[in-house]
Amino acid sequence: MNFSGGMTEFGSALWATMLELAPWLLIGSVAAGVMHGLLPRNFVRRQLQGGSGVFKAVALGVPLPLCSCGVIPAGIGLRRDGASRGAAIGFLTATPQTGVDSILVSASFLGWPFAIFKVIAALVSGLASGWAVDAATANDPEPELDAAGITAHTHSPGPADRVHMMVDHALEILRSVWRWLVFGVLLSAAIQVFIPDAWLEGLGTLGPLGAGVAALAVSLPLYICATASVPIAAALVAGGMPAGAALVFLMAGPATNVATVGAVFEGFGGKALSIYLGTLIVVSLGAGVLFEQLVPNVASRVGVHHHEPSLWALLATFGLIALLLWFAVDDLRSLLSRNPSAEHHGMPGAPTLDLRVAGMTCNGCTSSVERALKRVAGVTSVEVQLNPGCALITGDVSLDAALLAVEQAGFEASAA
Repeated sequence: MNFSGGMTEFGSALWATMLELAPWLLIGSVAAGVMHGLLPRNFVRRQLQGGSGVFKAVALGVPLPLCSCGVIPAGIGLRRDGASRGAAIGFLTATPQTGVDSILVSASFLGWPFAIFKVIAALVSGLASGWAVDAATANDPEPELDAAGITAHTHSPGPADRVHMMVDHALEILRSVWRWLVFGVLLSAAIQVFIPDAWLEGLGTLGPLGAGVAALAVSLPLYICATASVPIAAALVAGGMPAGAALVFLMAGPATNVATVGAVFEGFGGKALSIYLGTLIVVSLGAGVLFEQLVPNVASRVGVHHHEPSLWALLATFGLIALLLWFAVDDLRSLLSRNPSAEHHGMPGAPTLDLRVAGMTCNGCTSSVERALKRVAGVTSVEVQLNPGCALITGDVSLDAALLAVEQAGFEASAA
């Protein structure tokens, strides 16, 4: 394959992947925004009481589109609001593996049997880890989980506020993973065009368990987005990797990374962390092997299908491309306009507001808080720091408005 021909094939594969991904990704994001706006404030947290708390946490967490980063403050928040250790761990285990967007995209690329099996496996892993943690820590003393006394600012949003929250939440889901989406689509197209089929078929000779262990070794320490990584998994399966190994990749990867492991250890202790990781490893490998036995020859039915696109697929693809370009330009503008010296010390004579922010676990979280605060009327500049969690706001802005903005971004804050 010459360079020109290779790039032409790469472009075709890239376009076909976008056509498969865009409609379901946008539908999932809209559904997530609607759920976020319609559910009463703290609805999920109020349900996690009694002996069925683990089941409720897992069942309610499965459709939520939270990645392995975004689920951390949500899981810690459940625990701080009175949920059991097991309910919080079950939520942390199952939620990042699925989500309405991930389920729809998985069905589009890998088929409904795979998507449904992935949901069931996520439920099983969440229930197993949650119940095991509750049993193992029943007699352990309760840790201090007050997060330095930070209390969320609460309000009762009206209809217009709810619509605004839905749109903001749907866009924030896409914005939080847009780099991974771009990376995933590019890598998927590259795998389809440039990776020899014989190399991927070699993974098949390892068998479902051997290939699953290889996928597990790659996915455990890394950040893997449950939705954006589906095209990569589909390309690997189409090339010859066992579908069971792809299931391991899409279960263990989204539910773990270095940040998640550290947060679980810090918030729940070493015993809970061991159960959390052990359950994920055992259940994902077992699910991968079982899926290969129950649904064989998935590779022949999987992959990006080149067919005449529908009008809806074309509109969704162009819309997604426009959103990705908007996110890229917005992030670049924010980076170029940032003046660390001015933001840190404030403009001479300008009022400043210092907040403590709880729940941030990565640079994506700090960017979300920064964008939310910059939209508040009167704000001229914002500096958000991950460690310690804080935000320094310059401008003529009220404390209540700033607290409300942080809350709507999904975090908790108080005046420093």
